[in-house]
Amino acid sequence: WKILFFKVVILTVFLSTLTPKFYVALTGTSSLISGLIFIFEWWYFQKYGTSFIEQVSVSHLRPLIGGVENSPPVPGFSANNGENETNRQSLSECKVWRNPLNLFRGAEYSRYTWVTGKEPLTYYDMNLSAQDHQTFFTCDTDSLRPSDTVMQKAWRERNPQARIKAAYQALELDNDCATAYVLLAEEEATTIIHAEKYFKQALKAGETVYRKSQHCHPQNSQHEAQLRRDTNVLVYVKRRLAMCARKLGRIKEAVKMMRDLMKEFPLLSMLNIHENLLEALLELQAYADVQAVLAKYDDISLPKSAAICYTAALLKARAVSDRFSPEAASRRGLSTAEINAVEAIHRAVEFNPHVPKYLLEMKSLILPPEHILKRGDSEAVAYAFFHLQHWKRIEGALNLLHCTWEGTFRMIPYPLEKGHLFYPYPSCTETADRELLPTFHDVSVYPQKELPFFIHFTAGLCSFSAMLAVLTHQFPELMVIFAKAVSIVSRWGCVFLCVCTLLSVEAPQFQLGPVGTTSRQY
Repeated sequence: WKILFFKVVILTVFLSTLTPKFYVALTGTSSLISGLIFIFEWWYFQKYGTSFIEQVSVSHLRPLIGGVENSPPVPGFSANNGENETNRQSLSECKVWRNPLNLFRGAEYSRYTWVTGKEPLTYYDMNLSAQDHQTFFTCDTDSLRPSDTVMQKAWRERNPQARIKAAYQALELDNDCATAYVLLAEEEATTIIHAEKYFKQALKAGETVYRKSQHCHPQNSQHEAQLRRDTNVLVYVKRRLAMCARKLGRIKEAVKMMRDLMKEFPLLSMLNIHENLLEALLELQAYADVQAVLAKYDDISLPKSAAICYTAALLKARAVSDRFSPEAASRRGLSTAEINAVEAIHRAVEFNPHVPKYLLEMKSLILPPEHILKRGDSEAVAYAFFHLQHWKRIEGALNLLHCTWEGTFRMIPYPLEKGHLFYPYPSCTETADRELLPTFHDVSVYPQKELPFFIHFTAGLCSFSAMLAVLTHQFPELMVIFAKAVSIVSRWGCVFLCVCTLLSVEAPQFQLGPVGTTSRQY
């Protein structure tokens, strides 16, 4: 204790001899360092949704001090079957789906890049598309045809120019190579008209190959795989041709092509062609036909989507939105039709809470990605990009949405734990959306996360040190006196602590001896 006492005395004497310039430099440096830590913490939280200091302490420091992390439960041995079902549903909702209304790379995405200099697609999104193309357009029998062998390599190429070059090589080997025309339509064509010409050539070649595969189908498993591949090519080409007709204003023709495609291949409902049909029917303002499609696909046994839920809400809002007034509704109460419309909006918002901000133009829109995450921000961007015009066309629909959509959150105060009409909101959407959406887009997060403790702590530390730096710079003499006073107080506090320690160690303690006398023990 004596050595500790002398060290404190020496330290306080040293601090009392320091000049005001030292205190200015000290407080300024500490303010700068704490400010940098605060900026880094804020940036890390905005990018990854967690605190860097907290993550490091949990991941690295906690094991060193003997902390034990909770092991994840084994799905097969959970005691609650209901929780297992919820977890399985959450995992399925975190699955990434191909956007049924995805744009054309050459005619739309590339033109955006030429104008703005920004890349609208992420590498993760394009890599998923490459995997889809290899799954849809290749099979085990590609080695039997040289053109298909070339295209099998083309779908794996990362460089767009290399893919286009390979497509031309495949056409030199076989002028009826449908997948080569598909690649050129998607990536080389710079206009929708040019892309439509390529898809028409692909349709002609694809139908020929498809008819040949139908005759060879019963022979063996290889021909079965080839028929599946040729079916995928034909469906893809017809769908893209319908989308070309929709973009070029031939909407009735597009609707007919989509209906025929759904009748010809009814088992391919997982491709979500009905969402293309819904959008085209809304453009025609054929609301009765839209209701008929919803009656078929808005079923409890089928997976939901923002297009299904919000289109159903739009149709119910259409019946009351033109004469809806919040003031009148508060006076007389809501009618049955208005209650149905509000409930439909609440249902849609619960399914995907990101959509209203785009429809109400509270957030700026970007080009939709090629893949979406259901209930996530990527799905909201894709839906609003194509359907905002339909909401604007119906008078009062956006006003009704604006007045009622936030009421949904009062019914689900803990959306990650329990939902109202759907399963709890999945917690994985933010991570997946950051991979799917470009970096220049501000990803919508639901529910909003509270700022971590360390951001508040570093902000307070930065503010306090900055205040000390300013005061020391403006009033150096007073701050030196204050520092000396603090050092004196700390010195006498240390002396008092040492004296207390000495007394507790060396004070005699009297205890009663065995024969009734007192014995002194140290």
